[in-house]
Formats: sequence, C-alpha cells, structure tokens
Amino acid sequence: MDNISVLDVFSNNQKVGRLALTEDFLCAFEYDSDFLKSGYSISPYFLPLRSGLFIAERDPFDGGFGVFDDSLPDGWGNLVLDRYLQEKGINPNKLTILQRLSLIGSSGRGALEYRPDNAVMQTSDFTNFNKLAKEVNELLKSNKISVKSLDYLYEHGGSSGGARPKIFVKMDNKEWLVKFKSREDADDIGKIEYEYALRAKEFGIDMPEVRLIEKKYFAVERFDRSSSGKIHTVSASGLLNAFYRIPSLDYLDLLKLTRALTNDMGQVFEMFRRMVFNVLISNKDDHSKNFSFQFRNGKWKLSPAYDILTSSGFNGYHTTTINNKGAPSTDDMLALGLSIGLNKKRCQSLFKE
Repeated sequence: MDNISVLDVFSNNQKVGRLALTEDFLCAFEYDSDFLKSGYSISPYFLPLRSGLFIAERDPFDGGFGVFDDSLPDGWGNLVLDRYLQEKGINPNKLTILQRLSLIGSSGRGALEYRPDNAVMQTSDFTNFNKLAKEVNELLKSNKISVKSLDYLYEHGGSSGGARPKIFVKMDNKEWLVKFKSREDADDIGKIEYEYALRAKEFGIDMPEVRLIEKKYFAVERFDRSSSGKIHTVSASGLLNAFYRIPSLDYLDLLKLTRALTNDMGQVFEMFRRMVFNVLISNKDDHSKNFSFQFRNGKWKLSPAYDILTSSGFNGYHTTTINNKGAPSTDDMLALGLSIGLNKKRCQSLFKE
C-alpha cells in the first residue's frame, strides 16, 4: 500500500471534504468550500458545518472521528480484511486510518466514500450459500481456507460491521446482507433472527425487508441504499463518539439524541418502542453501534432497526443501561419515558402491547 497523505471524502459524487493525519497520527478534517455552501453537517456534534480544521481526539477511536469509524469494518470484517492483507504480503497492523479508509473506498456502509479508492469489494448475485457457510466455518475454526475463498469473502463482506460472518449479495435487483452462523451461535440462529425481525415489525418497529434463505440464512435488505443514491447513515456511536465495545450510554442518552437530532417526538417514541422491545426479548447486545440515524431530504431520522434478537450482552446485562440499570424493570422504562416528555398512558399501553 502506498502511503496516503490526504484522503478525499465524497458523498454521492459530491466532495464533502478531506482528511489528513497530524504528526501524532490524529485525524484532521476540513469541509470542502463548495460543500459548505450546499451541504450539511455529516456529524453535527463533532463536525459542525463550518470552515476550519477539526482535529480528532485520541480516544475512543484511536485518533479518528466517529463518523468515519462507522465506515471501517469490525469483528468479522476485520478478521477477513486482516487475513486478506496478510495473504497479499501487507502487515495490517502498520496501516494508518487513511489507508484503511481507502481500502473501504466506495464500498462502505452509508453514503461516505474515500479517494484514492483502493477497494476491491463488490456485490454480485450468489446462490451457493451452503458452500460459502462451510468456508466461513473453516476460517473461524482454523483460520485457513483457500486464497480463492478468502478473496471472495473479502470482496463481498470485507467492509461489513458486526461480529457475525456476512456477505453482500444482489437479489431481485436489490442489495442484501446475508448472515452466517458464528462459532458461538445456535445452529438455527438465522431462523431465530428472522422470527425476531418479524415480531419487531408486528410490534410497529420500522424494519427493513427480511428473508430466510434456504430456511437457515438470515437476509436483510440494505437500508443505506435507494434508487436515488446512497443514504448518509451514522450510528449513535459515531455521532456521540461513544465507544461501542463497552457500556457507554444509557437509553436516556439515545432518547435525548433522537429528540435533538430529529426534533420529532414521534421519532422519540419510536426509540422508546425499540428500548421496550429489546428489554422484553432480552436483547442485551444493545450497544451504541446498533442504533443509527439517517439524513434524508434535509432531515435526520432514525434508521430502520437491525440486530434485534435475544443476546447475552455485557456480563449478562444490557450494554446500554435503562435508568442507569443493566437489569431494568418496567418502572425504569416508564421513568425514562416520562423524563423525556412522553405520555404516561401511551408508554403503559406499549408495555401491554
């Protein structure tokens, strides 16, 4: 990999700004002058739309900004990326943030793209999921698979977030994310996540379209893509610079963030609804990257929900606390609803629902 001194940031072919590194390897960002006239803040709390240079803090993203950290892979994506780089004779530990973002290029989540674009990732039609699931299992078990299979996994899933193995594919002219079983998962984890997604939709939560492929592989339509272009999508982690690997937020923070960003109490109630559902199904892996917001038509809104299923969380407790408790009661949820200005009877009716 060539050294990269400046990385240009684009969104739907419009230049947003540029990134560089300080002598201390902290990210420095400035908006493009044209984007300042017609654009929007890509991260309202840490990169407000104004001229001048922004310098990132060292923590929590090792010198990066949260909004750009959202573009980088984690968990499964990092495993595949590092193995792929090692096969190409590149030491992944020596790459800078700019080099890693250039490997994402135009293939990342959301609308942000990075140039120079060194991505080799692609989305294509694929049908032999059983064969690919075996390759995934071999990589997780022994870290040894064929170079051809490794290349495929990287090209189709190297930019993905989350811990579970996954790839991007096209089905019915739409882009989908298909998940596979990890070593710790139940054999029917795909069916389990599919059924929880259907329950969430029945509960009135905004969900993307989901499918169960071959009765075992969970597939979800990408909600950061549309017929008119890519949609700027940022997690709560990225917006608040909240580290997602440890407990860092309370649901009150998420409710306040939703109210401040959207200025819409209907959206606040939608976040409250997701909190209630997560508590009642014991979805304790409710960290700050599992909630996202999208900028569409000049407004911020909650993204569709995702990663909703029973999970053990952080030492058996909710990763995002409720009323500062990891094992909350209905009273704790109600207290948060009332503190943010929601109607008491409406909250109580939600519990019954």
